[in-house]
Amino acid sequence: MPYILSVGTCNAEHKVSQTETVSFAYEMFKDHFSNIDRLLKVFDNGQVQSRYFVKDVDWYKEPHSLKVKNDLYINKSIEYSIKAIENCLDSIGVPYHEIDAIIFVSSTGFSTPSIEARIMNKMPFSSNTKRIPIWGLGCAGGASGLSRAHDYCKAYPDSKVLLVCVELCSLTFQHDDYSKSNLIGTSLFADGVAAVLVIGEDVKQNEFKYDETTYVRTVATQSTLKPDSEEVMGWDVKDNGLNVVFSKDIPTIVDQWMNPTIHQFLIDQKLEMEQIKHLVAHPGGIKVLEAYKSALSIDDEKIEDALYILKRYGNMSSVTVLYVLQRFLQKDINVGDLGLLMALGPGFSSEILLLEWTN
Repeated sequence: MPYILSVGTCNAEHKVSQTETVSFAYEMFKDHFSNIDRLLKVFDNGQVQSRYFVKDVDWYKEPHSLKVKNDLYINKSIEYSIKAIENCLDSIGVPYHEIDAIIFVSSTGFSTPSIEARIMNKMPFSSNTKRIPIWGLGCAGGASGLSRAHDYCKAYPDSKVLLVCVELCSLTFQHDDYSKSNLIGTSLFADGVAAVLVIGEDVKQNEFKYDETTYVRTVATQSTLKPDSEEVMGWDVKDNGLNVVFSKDIPTIVDQWMNPTIHQFLIDQKLEMEQIKHLVAHPGGIKVLEAYKSALSIDDEKIEDALYILKRYGNMSSVTVLYVLQRFLQKDINVGDLGLLMALGPGFSSEILLLEWTN
C-alpha cells in the first residue's frame, strides 16, 4: 500500500483576525442589507478566529480586474508552492529529481502552462517528471489529490509522488457582489498552500530520512457524486471573475447523504464505524462539522483537530484537509489504528480515504 510520508505547508503573509474581517464586511455590505448586524453574527457563529490572505484587508476594499487578481494568483501560487515543497521534502531528504509525478490541485485561479510546470522551471525536478494538474474540485480537491496519488503509487509501487494544493480564495472575492453567498464566503474562506509526499510500497526506507516509528498508509479510496446537485456549491463564472455558489442546504445534505455514503464505503472495506479511531475531515465550516457528528454518530473529540484548523486558518478549500492531516502526522498514534480522511466538494461530491497507522 502507498504511504504518506510528509506534509509541508505555507501560509500567506497577511494574518487577519476575525474582528478585522467583521469590520471589513460591515463596511462592504452595510448599504445593501437592512439587517446587516444580524447577518454579521455568522462571523462569530462560524468560530473562525484568524486567517491568512495574500494581501492586507485594505486591498480588498477596492475593485480589481480578473487579470490583476489572476496574475497575482499565478505569482503567489509559485512563491508559496516552492516554500511548501521545501518544507515537505527537505525535512526527509528526498531529492527533487527523484519525484516521479507532481499532482497539482487548485480551483481559485487559471494558468496555462499550469502552475506545476512553472514550479519545475524554478526547482531541480527532473524534466521527465509527470505532470497531473487537476482543476475544479474545490474543497474536495486535497482528498481527491491524495486518492489519485494513491492510485498512481498502486500502479507504480516504486514511485514517489508529490501532491501540491494551492487555494488563494481571497482573490475570488467580488467587490460588487452583495449576495448572501459572498457575505458567508467572506466570513469563512482563506488562502493556503500544502504539499504532500506519497510513496509506493516498494520504495526503500534508506532512500529518505524518517525518524518516526509509525507510518500512515492509504488503504482504499472512494469517490462519490451526488446526482443532479451541480447548484449546491461551486463558481458562477462572470466577466469580473469567480462568484461563489454556496447553498444554505449544505449541512442538511451532509447530514442526510454522507451517512449512507460513508457506511457503504465501510461495508465495502468490511469495517464498522466503531473501528475508525480518527477522522481527518475537511472543516468546511462549523455547521458542516456538526453535520459530520450527526451523520456518523461521533463525539466532539473526533472533530477537534479539524476544528482547530478551522479556527486558526479558516476554510482554505482543498488545502484545509492537508493542514488537518499534518496535525495527525505529528501525533503519537498507535500502530493498527484506522482513520478516515474525507472532504466534500462541488458536484456535489465526496472523497474518502481509509488510513492505517503501521510500522
